Amino acid sequence: MYFASDNSGPVHPQVLDALARANDGYQMAYGADTLMNDVRDKIRGLFEAPGAAVYLVATGTAANSLALATLSEPWQTIFCSPMAHIHEDECNAPEFYSGAKLTLVPGGEKMTPQALRQAIAGEETRGVHGPQRGPVSITQVTERGTVYSLDELRALCTVAKGYNLPVHLDGARFTNALVALDCTPAEMTWKAGVDAVSFGGTKNGLMGVEAVVFFDESKAWEFELRRKRGAHLFSKHRYLSAQMEAYLSDDLWLTSARQANANCARLTEGLRAAGASFLHEPQANMIFASFPRGVHKALHQAGAVYHLWGATLEGEDDEEMLACRLVCDWAISNEQIDAFLALF
Repeated sequence: MYFASDNSGPVHPQVLDALARANDGYQMAYGADTLMNDVRDKIRGLFEAPGAAVYLVATGTAANSLALATLSEPWQTIFCSPMAHIHEDECNAPEFYSGAKLTLVPGGEKMTPQALRQAIAGEETRGVHGPQRGPVSITQVTERGTVYSLDELRALCTVAKGYNLPVHLDGARFTNALVALDCTPAEMTWKAGVDAVSFGGTKNGLMGVEAVVFFDESKAWEFELRRKRGAHLFSKHRYLSAQMEAYLSDDLWLTSARQANANCARLTEGLRAAGASFLHEPQANMIFASFPRGVHKALHQAGAVYHLWGATLEGEDDEEMLACRLVCDWAISNEQIDAFLALF
């Protein structure tokens, strides 16, 4: 009954098999391995972007930070939600790698076009003394488990383009959002106005690899330099390539995300039936729910693993509603989900 994070689940067996195959013999280093050619072609194909620049790094923080550094200048500011992953969970890495600051667009887990326009208009108002306008970064799936619709993405990109600003999509859970929207990668990125995407795999069954895709190929060399200077160019790069190649073969990236979302839907249905309330409507593979302290105690005693949200088990009132975060990955079984729900 492990719902702490989709980072905590196992690596998919097909990925482990691919790593074992990649371990045979010798390959050129630093991304010159033959597998990377296949990965590049596959990602360009699925994004319908034959000219896209495609790179691999080992962590989502590196993907986001290096992409945003490439899209910005040190005197600029990056616009994002107060609940964006780059603000809440990356220890100022985007600022470290870019030299730029973050401007938090007022609102909830999602930015609105109106709030974004107001935030952008509020910068470049102090001449040389203030930050200049820089990229817009959107987290998809959001840190509260919700998903921007294609219309919402297009509307935000339209605002950014009105100020000639690039747009970055933090897609750590890219495929969970994609299957929730039942759209194509192109529709959720460059067709909506996105310039660069962090295409995540680690949360969806990979050991540790993320792709960075630039739809403007002119950014390619700068990213390569920043990746090397930032210590994120792997010498034995073939082990990154092998993971991503397996991920993109036989639709593993899609089937894993569909399974994670289906697991979350099963858990959501059971929680509703048990009388839980939701802080945000679940749309992908992450739930924020409230139920009584007494139930939380029973779950923890039975070995369930998940995070309470702004709450603690300590307290005498077992009827007090406590919030928690529950995340489903591709590997959690129906039996584990049902055992969790049986304790309500």
